Amino acid sequence: MSKIAQKLDMKTQDLLRLNPDVTSEPKKNSFLVVPERKLNNFKNKLKKSSEIESDTISNNTIVDEKTKLLEELKEKFEVYEVKKGDTFYSFKKKFNLTRGELLLLNPELSKGLKVGQILKIREKQVEVVADEVFYDDYILNGNSLKVALLLPFRTSKYNIDTLTTKTIFTKNATLVNIATDFYLGAEIAIDSLRRRGLDVELNVFDTGSRRGNNLNSIISEKGLNSNNVVIGPLYSEEIQKVAANVNIPVVFPVYSNNQSNFHSSNIIKTSPEKSVFREELERYLKANFDEGNIIIVSDGKSQSLRTSNMLKSSLEFGTMANTVNILTPKDGYIAKSKFLDIIKPNTKNWVVIATDNNIIVGNAINSLISLPEETTVKVFTYDKGKVYSKIDNRKLAKIGFTYVSDEFVDEESLSSRTFTKQYLKKNNALPSFYATKGFDITYDILVRLASGNDLNTTFKQGASIRVETKFDYRNNNRENQGLFIVQYNKDLSLSKLK
Repeated sequence: MSKIAQKLDMKTQDLLRLNPDVTSEPKKNSFLVVPERKLNNFKNKLKKSSEIESDTISNNTIVDEKTKLLEELKEKFEVYEVKKGDTFYSFKKKFNLTRGELLLLNPELSKGLKVGQILKIREKQVEVVADEVFYDDYILNGNSLKVALLLPFRTSKYNIDTLTTKTIFTKNATLVNIATDFYLGAEIAIDSLRRRGLDVELNVFDTGSRRGNNLNSIISEKGLNSNNVVIGPLYSEEIQKVAANVNIPVVFPVYSNNQSNFHSSNIIKTSPEKSVFREELERYLKANFDEGNIIIVSDGKSQSLRTSNMLKSSLEFGTMANTVNILTPKDGYIAKSKFLDIIKPNTKNWVVIATDNNIIVGNAINSLISLPEETTVKVFTYDKGKVYSKIDNRKLAKIGFTYVSDEFVDEESLSSRTFTKQYLKKNNALPSFYATKGFDITYDILVRLASGNDLNTTFKQGASIRVETKFDYRNNNRENQGLFIVQYNKDLSLSKLK
């Protein structure tokens, strides 16, 4: 099936999905369901190949096989022709590639270097966004919006006559800074939309202390239903209370472990559920892993084992992996020898870490960066928690650490540079994480409403990427499932793979 898929220029799992009754090798003279366009392309390719062959024979032309091979390789790889004096050490200095990494791409090097050999240096990075439709921002001429922003500034706690601004932001730094930064980012979003001709009325409310009376007063006295949308509050119990008392969209701007329990149909969750992170990594692995070994690292606890077994079953069916193994700790850690028993030299080895246990993660990373030279690995996780902030980035870069994230900042992009410039000019400071979130969420929600359509309609029309956040509600009109696949590069930079 994999050979047939290759001829048709399609993924094996897609061909298997169209022919679920074919579980192993297809039987001779049997029929397969294939996309018509793929079949026609294959027929055309055969026809052209036949014409070229006929023309070649009739003209008695000798095909330069080396040139042909070179051109084919250049389509997918950066290549290099071995010259006299080249050594594996010189390749390490020139390309920052170990002997093992070169062997993985060029197995013939196990017999040594030969002058004139054409070597694959690395795969060309081609960013392909598949099956994604992006929302086209549109502002209906003459449209106007009212937005209510509910944040816990807790101003009643501060007497301006006795407290300096510095004292306010130091004494209660975390919450005050989150609320204030989010507001400042939202303000830049509204300024940007006003410059584009949208009339926006911003109504800001202080929800005060958690479980205080401010929110009840806002709900009963401030006429929230007169707005087109409510953004906030920040607490899960408060967002549910607001949603139950209004009939307009209520946007939850942060992540909460409790958000899966939200029942109101008007709550918009801007942060993806944690289960979506794992599903996104599964999709990426299935689409990009062709052959080799997959190793899943678990901490042995019931939750991690359950997730690991689900992942194993899914990858065994959805990829061409030789083996999919789960490693669990003994005496609190996983011995390096257990990795060496499974990981093979000159073969693609992908390791998925399915735990956030500090000791197991740190131990696994240290084992994987010190494998024999001919053995290379690439490490993935769907939950890049605080544990990875304690690991030297150089170690993560060495193993091509790749993870699922709900944020990615391309500092060179136009949207990023424009936002940073506007924020710096207005606030004399660079934007924080929450300031950027405030901008992204506010801009995305308001520019969709500015089209004159309701949010559900615009959600179906496509995903969007703002400064650092991706919004994709197409599979669920209430829950954002927009995520990135991010990779550490050897120069410690980050690349967005998807």
